Amino acid sequence: MTARERAAEVAGQVLDPEMPMLTLADLGVLRDVDVEHEAGGDEVIVASITPTYTGCPAMATMRDDLVHRLNDAGFPRVEVRVVLDPPWSSDWISERGRSALREAGLSAPGPAHRPDGPVALNLGPTRHAPPCPRCGSTATRVTSEFSGTACKALYRCTDCLEPFEHVKEI
Repeated sequence: MTARERAAEVAGQVLDPEMPMLTLADLGVLRDVDVEHEAGGDEVIVASITPTYTGCPAMATMRDDLVHRLNDAGFPRVEVRVVLDPPWSSDWISERGRSALREAGLSAPGPAHRPDGPVALNLGPTRHAPPCPRCGSTATRVTSEFSGTACKALYRCTDCLEPFEHVKEI
């Protein structure tokens, strides 16, 4: 196994600090892991990550966790780069990640529907009915646009009456 493959394997196991049922790889935040060589021949592991949204407070913890895990795995030189283009999309969450969200009682996001051209402005209310992760019903309603983190909303199922968090489509 090459140094890049080993580093990618280690980085791919780092957990998201806000949703620890997901790895950074499953969340789609971990974009790339590479090995660069400095002039003296030293290897530097470079991990690239993208925030789920501008100002995400978990970015510093993600960076620190990546550095610590890679250092502990025997990689003394680690650099974490933040990549903003293209912006993160909830479409990047892996199928394993979506399953892990549902198993943890969270509603996984649907397709983000990002157009290639200009984004139409709609000031009217948007009806979104994510399925209840407990009973599967789409008879749900939003309780709060914000939940434990800014990237989740709080919903309630009107069939089973259970509250649940929904990871927003971005």
